[in-house]
Parts: sequence; C-alpha cells; structure tokens
Amino acid sequence: MPDLTRRDLFKTGAAVAAARAAPAVEAEPAKAISGIAASPQPEIRERLKFDFGWKFHLGHAGDPAKDFGYGRNLDSFAKAGFNIAACAMLDFDDAGWAAVDLPHDWAMELPYMPPKHPPPSGAANSDDPAAGHGYKPLGRDWPENSVGWYRRVFEIPQGDRGKRIAVEFDGVFRDAAVTINGYLIARNQSGYASFCADLTDFLDYGGKNVLCVRVDATLGEGWFYEGAGIYRHVWLTKTDALHVPQWGTFVHSDIVDGAAELTIETDVRNDGMTARNFALAWQIFDPAGRVVAQATTPTASIGSLSSRTLVRRVRLENPALWSLETPQLYRLVSRVIDAGRAVDDYAVDFGLRTVRFDPEKGFFLNGRPVKLNGTCNHQDHAGVGTAVPDRLQYWRVERLKEFGCNATRMAHNPPAPELLDACDRLGMLVVDETRRMSSDPESLDELSRMLKRDRNHPSIILWSIGNEEPQQGTERGARIAASIVARVRELDPTRPLCAAINDPAAWESAYARLLDVVGANYLTGFIRPFHRRNPQRTIIGTETGSTVATRGIYRRDPASGYCVAYDTEHPWWANTAEEWLRVVAPAPYIAGGFVWTGFDYHGEPTPFNRWPNTVSQFGVMDLCGFPKDNYYYYKAWWRPEPLLHLFPHWNWTPGETVCVWCHSNLDAVELFVNGESHGVRKVPRFGHAEWNVTFAPGVIEARGYQNGVTVATDRRETAGPAARVVLAADRTEIDADGEDVCVVAATVTDAQGRMVPDAGHRISFELSGPGKIVGVGNGDPRSVEPERTPVRSAFNGLCSAIVQADRRAGEIVVRAVASGLVGDAITVSAKRTAVRPFVP
Repeated sequence: MPDLTRRDLFKTGAAVAAARAAPAVEAEPAKAISGIAASPQPEIRERLKFDFGWKFHLGHAGDPAKDFGYGRNLDSFAKAGFNIAACAMLDFDDAGWAAVDLPHDWAMELPYMPPKHPPPSGAANSDDPAAGHGYKPLGRDWPENSVGWYRRVFEIPQGDRGKRIAVEFDGVFRDAAVTINGYLIARNQSGYASFCADLTDFLDYGGKNVLCVRVDATLGEGWFYEGAGIYRHVWLTKTDALHVPQWGTFVHSDIVDGAAELTIETDVRNDGMTARNFALAWQIFDPAGRVVAQATTPTASIGSLSSRTLVRRVRLENPALWSLETPQLYRLVSRVIDAGRAVDDYAVDFGLRTVRFDPEKGFFLNGRPVKLNGTCNHQDHAGVGTAVPDRLQYWRVERLKEFGCNATRMAHNPPAPELLDACDRLGMLVVDETRRMSSDPESLDELSRMLKRDRNHPSIILWSIGNEEPQQGTERGARIAASIVARVRELDPTRPLCAAINDPAAWESAYARLLDVVGANYLTGFIRPFHRRNPQRTIIGTETGSTVATRGIYRRDPASGYCVAYDTEHPWWANTAEEWLRVVAPAPYIAGGFVWTGFDYHGEPTPFNRWPNTVSQFGVMDLCGFPKDNYYYYKAWWRPEPLLHLFPHWNWTPGETVCVWCHSNLDAVELFVNGESHGVRKVPRFGHAEWNVTFAPGVIEARGYQNGVTVATDRRETAGPAARVVLAADRTEIDADGEDVCVVAATVTDAQGRMVPDAGHRISFELSGPGKIVGVGNGDPRSVEPERTPVRSAFNGLCSAIVQADRRAGEIVVRAVASGLVGDAITVSAKRTAVRPFVP
C-alpha cells in the first residue's frame, strides 16, 4: 500500500473537504451584533415525535406462516406494494397485537433461558455464546422470539400534499425492513446506525396510512447484550421540497486571540421537479438565547432533484466556551428563503471549545490540561434494557460525574442522540465509536451517518474507528483503516481519531500510525516503554482497569458466581483499579484512561460465562446504578474533596477474621472496633488502607487525618433483623409528558434504619396515579427474575424501580410492600408541562 502517514491523511481530508465546498455559495462574512434578547422563531418544518400508539407482535425467523406471510410468496419483491406481508396492509386486523410505546426492547419481555446447546463440561468460560447476550432466547436457536413486527396507523392531511414527508429512526435492532402502505421503502442492517426513509410518494393524503417495520434480531453485532426492537426514538418530519436535509448543518470553529472563528456549512436540497431560486439566512443564539450573529446569502439557484452546500464564516468576540464546569451551548438556526418567504428552517446546537492532544503533556481542553478520568459504557440499564428513557440517560451521566468521571467511551457503537445531548449539557467528554471497522460500502455508510449526525456535539473529543480488531496489526488492516480515516477527515477534519488496540506490537504498526491517538486496551505496563521508543506519539488508555466485583459480597467463593467487592479480582488480560491508576495518573504523557466499565451491563457475564450468570461484573456501579466500593476509590482520587469510605458491612460470625478496607485520599486512617484502636495506616498514593480484625458485634469506625487533624469519619454498625422497606426517589417532581422518569430505590433496613446487608426480601412496587412502573432491577448478576414486572427481590439490601409519568398532571404514589416488613410510600408530583409535538 502507499505509505500514507497521518499528515498525508490530514491533507487528503482537507483536499476532499475543499472539493466538496468548491461549488458553495460564499457570502460576505456574517455580521456579529450585540446581544439582542430573542429566541429562535417558531419552527417552520414539523418534526413530530412518532413514539406513541404502536402495535407489536412477534413474528418468526423460520416459519412464514407465523411471520405474517413475509417471504412466502416468491413474487414478494417482484411488484412494489404487493405481497410483502399481510400485516403491512392497512386493512389488517391487529386487535390481538400488544399496544406499545417507543422506545421498546422486546428482549426485556422475554424470560431468561438456559442455552439449548451448552458448552461441554470443562470448556473455557468464553465458550458459551448464549452468555454473550445475557441468556435471552434470541438468535438462530430461538426463531420464534427473534423477529418482531411494529405497526402504526396514522393520518396525513390533504394539506400536506406537496411536502416532503419522512420517518427518521434513531436506532432499530436489527435488520429493519420498513414498509408504508405495503411498499417496502427502506432496509437497514445495523442496530446502531440511525437512518431515514422518505414516505412522500407512498402516502394516502387526506386518509389513513400504515407504517410497518419488521425487525429481525436473529443475528447480533456484538458479544454483549444488544436487545431487540425499535429501541430508540422515531420521528416524522414534514418539510418543503426545498429544505435542509437530515444532519445538513455542520458548525466548526477555531478560537483565536479570544475570539471564535466559526465555519458554518449548510446543505440545501431541492426534491422538487423544477429549479428554484433561494437564499439562506442564519442566526446564532448565545447560551442566554440572544442573537449574536446573523447573515443572509445572495439569491442562488438550485436545480431540480439536486443539492448545494453553502458556507459561512462568522467571528464571535468573547465567546462563552464549552467546558466541563460550564457546558454552554449556542444554537444555529438556518432558514431557507424563497421569494422572500421562509420555507424551511433547521436548528442545531453546538459548543465552542478547543481540543488538543500533546504526546508529552496529554489532553488539553480550552488550553487547560485535563486528565481524562473515563469509563466505558454499554447502552443498557436494569429494567429497560436498551430502551433507555431520555431522563435516564441524564441520570446515568450524573451518576458518573458524581465520582469524578469526566469522560465516557461509547462501547462499542454510536450511542443514542439523547445520550450525547446529556453529555453536552452536563459536561462530559466523549469518545464516539463506530460499530464495524470495515471499508465496505455498508460499513462506510454507517460510519458516515455517525459522523454527520454527531459532529456538532462539543462533548465529542475523539472518533474511534475500531476496538480490538483482529486486523489491527496487519497490512490489510492498515489498508482498511486508511479508507476509514480518509472518510473521517472528509466529513470532520476538526477532530482527532483513535482506535482501541489490545496488542502492544500493534501500537507500532502501520495501522496505528494512521491514528492521531493510540488507544491502549489494558497492558498498561507496556505504555511507558512504548513512550520511550515513540515520544512523538500520543497515547491513551481506552480500556484500563477491569476489576470484577459484586456489590455487597466480601467472602470469596467462585462456585457462588459472585466476586468479592474488594479491588482484588480481574480477568487475566486486565488490571485492578489501583494497578492501572498508579501507572496512568502520574504520567502526563498518558492523556488518561477509561475504566471498563462505569455500569454493569446485561450479557458478557465475566468472569462467570455460565448459566445463570446474566450480567457482567465489571462496573464501578451495578446494573441499577448502586455504587460498588470501587466507586469510592475512584471518587477519592478523581475528586478534590476529602473522602473516607469504610467497608465491608459489620454483620459477621463472632470470632471471624474480617478484612477491613478504607478508600481515602487523606494522609492516614485510624480504625476503631467498638472504641478500641486497631492502628493508624498511611494511605499510599492511589492505594487504600487495610486491616485484618476479629469480628465482634457493634461498631467499626474510621477516622481520616490530614496533617494530623481529623477531617472525616465513617462507620459501620451491626444491623439487626430486617424490619422495614424505605423508599427514596432521585426526584420527587417530574414532567407529565409521557416520557419523563424518576428512579426509586428501595432499601431493606432494621428497626433503627440500618441497611441489612444480606437482605433478599421480595418487594412489590404498587403505583397509583398518572404513571407506571416501566422496569425493576436489583444489581444481582445472577438474577433471572423478570425485569418488566412490578416485583423484585432485594439483593444485598437494595432494589429499584423506574417510574414513568403519563401525560396527566397529578400525584403519583409509589408503595413498597414485602412480607414481614413494614412498607413505605413516596409521592412523586407529575407537573403539567409543554409536550413535544407528536403524531396523534
């Protein structure tokens, strides 16, 4: 292959970008104006939520008779609109189908099942493929569960004739076939790639229409839980034939001498049959909603069924920069003007910041060094699987930030758009990763869609083009990577890119030399010698610590399927938290590291890939977001405030020797058992304090010292018998919009309010008022209880429920009831709010 260096590819990308921009209409520089109190004008285009009122039914991957005739007729694809499937037609009776709202993950509604073909006794843990997806009965062995059909009947008014009408899918897992009124109009393979289908030609105006989507989750794309169904949002858009297409605006900037030099690229599409004359007007709104710049292009022409790209350059003085502490966002509104009338508008949020990686000094945000204290995360959560409500996306980011995490790597696929919105608004840095590292047309198209969709998000600091690829050290891999890198440079020449590589030899390969940042998966001990040999290369730990731990477990018993919660156990390829942080944190040339993982996740149940282990144990938090003890280890070293966390609990057998740990960032910690000192331990940098003591019922207490002064204490008391359930919600007021949620935690306590550390009572959640329970969980990695019911056993004293409001205002009362325990109730107010426009 040609010797393409990273600089060559930067030039290639710039050349492609220049060629793409060549036919653009370039106007005078936009006029920056003093802040004028304003807000974006009402939207001209309609973008309607298309999530409510669907019908769902399982099909069949192997029997056409049970799959509504799909594929039975050999002429199904011979004549458009004919013989696709009975349920794709408007007159089909779907009275027996289940009513569902989107997002929807039907795998969560399936029972956990042992594998039909278990690996032979004595085989390695990784030999059970059914474990990867968490023992949900999907795939080739379960054709009766692996296909789902969605139907939605809706009306299009006669007045919409002449508009362009499309449906946008943020994510469908997997292999989606989209029909409208019996016409097959779109296919999409990947469950992670957003896509759009134009409905315009196939609609009945002034009448009813039926949108039908067949989803085939037989084949997977990952070795982790992936769910099944239309698990992200769906939107119906209505525009003029002359309009800005989906993802048609790109705003990028340079910060020079305290001013922001913006480049705005806007695509305009004419889907009409005649040429049009148009102008494009831009307005930029600052974080306070004031207009700070505006401009209009000269009138230009555009041919029928064609596109143009228009470029504008804007200078903003004293811009408000996006940062971790102040994640400020601007908004650009582009309006298409025809004969003096605005016929379309398109709004996009963006942020102004600088990003730089230095091979000696690490990562810089806005010129300030920032150590990337990151976690990798899959996209599922207890109770809801991959169909994560928007508010829960924010809740998860908030939980990460609480222990000092400032960056998240999307593992291993493009995320839901709302998760990126949460990172933008809350101040969380992002490594955005494509799902499939290949240069075939389908893979490059999926990559392009990710880039176009996500490139305006200021939170994204790196594109990742691969993860532990088998081709990562090969000449073929370098050829493939070169094509991918060229596409990235073409569509976003502003951001660096990386790949996660788990072979130190491949860090120095032709493949790695194409990257701006080398991503090291584990093997942190090899980073220092790599840096000595390659001082000009920038490196980051894309996966670092992989402690496996079970919340609340402190006795080691591999036969139990649980891991201890001390920072002591990890797979052979990985490191504990202390091991990796001691290497990465003090080294300025390592930009940072990403823990595998922030949350436990369904599937890949390492280290016990055997039934009934259904959940990974890698998380700093469990599947519900309850902290494990390592949460406090990271909080101690990633946050500045003094911290002291003492564990384990204090319920043991009298006379038993107990290993007591304390995570702290203080100088020293002293341990007391029932008032008697067991000595002072210095806390090593990035380490912990530890004692072995004999259990006696009562109290253990840790006192943390800084410069000889007590600045923090923590204690654990012996709990008595379980007596009650105590409820707490993360928020007691939510929006009555049919979407908003709160997370309700249930704790089993004794009569004095102390959590009972081994409580496993079965708790029933009862709800009254304008809402519903959409999922439950407890963080037990071996649990096979259903997650879409209002009943859940506590695990080591805790479980949780996710409560969602409907569109009625009022008081939602959640009660917890358990046999032999005093129950509890809390009230969550669902307040009236403006509802996002939706398809009725």
